[in-house]
Parts: sequence; structure tokens; C-alpha cells
Amino acid sequence: MMGRLILWLTGVTTAFWLIAAILGVAVMKDEFDEFFNGSLQETAERLMPLVLDDLARREGPQSPRHFQSEAEDLDEEYLVYQVRDASGKILIRSHDAPMEPFDVPLKRGFSENDTYHFYTASAADGTTFVQVADAMDNRTEAVMEGSMALFLPVLVLIPVSILLIWLIVRRALAPVDDLREAIEEKDGGNLAPVPSNMLPRELRPIASSVNRLLGRLQAAFDAEREFTANSAHELRTPIAGALAQTQMLIAELDGPRKRRAQQIEISLANLGHTTEKLLQLARAEAGIGAGAGIVDLARVLELVVTDFERSDPGAKRLRLHRQPGAVLTGNYSEDAFAIVLRNLIENALLHGDRDEPVDIRLETGGIVRIVNGAAALSPDELAAVRKRFGRGNTASPGSGLGLSIAERLLAQMNVGFEVYSPAQGRANGFEVVLRFGAGDAAG
Repeated sequence: MMGRLILWLTGVTTAFWLIAAILGVAVMKDEFDEFFNGSLQETAERLMPLVLDDLARREGPQSPRHFQSEAEDLDEEYLVYQVRDASGKILIRSHDAPMEPFDVPLKRGFSENDTYHFYTASAADGTTFVQVADAMDNRTEAVMEGSMALFLPVLVLIPVSILLIWLIVRRALAPVDDLREAIEEKDGGNLAPVPSNMLPRELRPIASSVNRLLGRLQAAFDAEREFTANSAHELRTPIAGALAQTQMLIAELDGPRKRRAQQIEISLANLGHTTEKLLQLARAEAGIGAGAGIVDLARVLELVVTDFERSDPGAKRLRLHRQPGAVLTGNYSEDAFAIVLRNLIENALLHGDRDEPVDIRLETGGIVRIVNGAAALSPDELAAVRKRFGRGNTASPGSGLGLSIAERLLAQMNVGFEVYSPAQGRANGFEVVLRFGAGDAAG
């Protein structure tokens, strides 16, 4: 938009300048013609009495060639003249005038040929004529020099005008760019109103419309979060109830029926796990990663690890390390971070080598590392496990949603997410690195 506006403004301005310069040249040519014609007439009429006086004092005729030789050392003249009698014979001529009579009639007034403009003045008795001429080249040269004086400044001013127009347009459109950047920053985790107090009056209706739209989106997201939370409760309850009834049934049965009931128990447990992941994914899609205030995520990390150690027998492999002085505070969502940690730690416990620990490190600079032992993945397998429902070549149970949910929430939290296999500094293993903002996560 700015480029087209600058192009149009520069083109129109340049066109107006060129038109004005062309009109100026035309007016200047007319003025030059009037000036030169006036000079011709004035020169001829002033020469006439001098010529008549000179002819009256001459004792005998002298050829024009004699006057030529006397004037050979004079500079080039802009005006030349011939004095002729009624028969057309040259009586006197200037030193640059041609030796042959001018090929124009001996008639008072202006005339011209291919080379000169003339003015002819005649004596009262009609016996003597003074013809003064100026070369057309002189007039053309004057017009060209005047034209250059008009066009050269235009050629210099065109790039200057482009620069000035660019600066003016850029300054004038700066509020538009600010509004565009403010709108671009909006997503599911940032639906705050666009500031409009500093915008020009013409842009405020646009900002107001955008803010109304953001308000409706925020209301829709809030309704979706509420629905997701209610759905999670409504889905967990019947599945948990069915699982409890199945476990009671298993205690009462034996033989093949008991084995079938145990298969039902496994299926219900898998259904509950998958339902939990789908609900987490729905919450992630609803944008729960937006921060609501300054929180201490190091405390959340410790609570999640402690909860795993209490509820999961395999969690004895967890090893939490915290560097001295490492903290993790900022404007983040505790719920979103807890979901991320649970998915990443669960993946490490499920898919990692059961004989190796799962190391969780909180380092200075806002870095969290989760490393587990496992066979190294190929680049294609590493890319596959980051996709939704991607599981790679593994027989371990799982839905394939854990990394996808974590990556989605971390993106909403503006946290860097990196995966490595093999783990850094090792020949095998799987490593996840979370990099929090340096301005928020200090340590």
C-alpha cells in the first residue's frame, strides 16, 4: 500500500512539474520572441538616422568589403545589419553580415527566412533601407538554456521529492502499521482489546470494530473452556464408575469370565486415558495457555513430580535436580504447565528404558530438561512422534497425543520446545528441553 501510494504521489507530482515546465518553456519562447523582435526594431530605427548622417558625409562610395576589413578583429555579433538602397545594393553592412543582400523584400516590418529573423526600417524618401537580423540559432540557444534552467531543478527535485514523500507517507501510515501489528499479536491466548487512544480519528472505528470482535471471541473461548471443563467431569464420572463396577465384577468371577472382565477393565482404563488426553487437547485448542499473572512454576514442577511419585509405582525412577539459584517465575498458566509436565513425564516413564532413571532438571536461565533412556530415534521417527497421534515404532501403550498437547500449550505460553534423540551428550536416549523467556524465567 505504501509503495503504491508513494509511486502515485511521485508520478502525479512529477507530471505536474513537467507540465508546468513545458508551459513555462512555451511562455518563455513567446517572451523571447517579443524581446528579440523589439530589439530588432529598436536597433533598426536607431541605426537609420546614424546611417543617413554617415551617407551624407561620405565624399565617395566605399564598398562594404572595406568596412569588413576594418572590423575583422571585432567579436561575433548577435545582430547583423545591411544598409541598402532602393535597388537593393548594399551600401553598408556589419562585419558578420553576409556579403550578398538578404533574400527578403525591402519592405518595412518583420520578415524571416530559414536562417534569420529580420526587421526592415526605411528612410522617409524610400531610398535607403536598414535591415537588422538575428540568427534563429541565437533564439534557439536562448530557449534551450532557459529550458535547461527549468528542467534541471525538476530532475534534481524528483529524487528529493520521492524521499520526502516516502518520509511523509511512512509517518502518516505509522498508526496503520501499529494497528496492524497490534491485531497480528492477537491469538487464542491474547484477546486483550487493541489500544485506540493514540490512533487517528479515522482509524478509531476500525479499532473499535476489532475490539468488539475480540470481545465476542473471548466470550466464545470462555464458553468453550467452561464446556470442556464440564465435559471432562461428565465423561470421567461414568468411565470411572464403569471401571469400578468391572473391578468389583472381577473379584466375584473366576475362570474365563474373569479374564474377559479383566480385558474389559484394560479397555475401560485405556478409554479413560484417551478421554483424558482428548479433553486436554480440547483445552489446549481453547487456549488455556494464556497467563493470568505472575506465578512460580518451580513449585508446580515439584508438585507434579511428587504427585507422580505417590500415584505411579514406576515413578520411583524420577530424579528431580534443581540448580542452586534456579527459579521459574513469570506470567504463565499453572494449569497449562502442569498438563505439559504430566504429558512429558508420562511419556518418559512409558516409553523410556525401565532400568534407567528419568532425569528432570531445572537450570538457571529458565531451562527445564527431561531426559530418559531409550533407543535413539531416526530423524523421521523424531518428526513423527511430534505429530498428533504419532507414536513411532513402539509397543508401549499410549494415545500419541502427549507431545502434541505439550507443544500446543507451550506455544501459547511462548516457551521454546526442543526434542533430541539421542539425548545431548549421549549415544541414546530421548531429551525434551523447555526454554522459558529470559525476561520472565530468571535464575
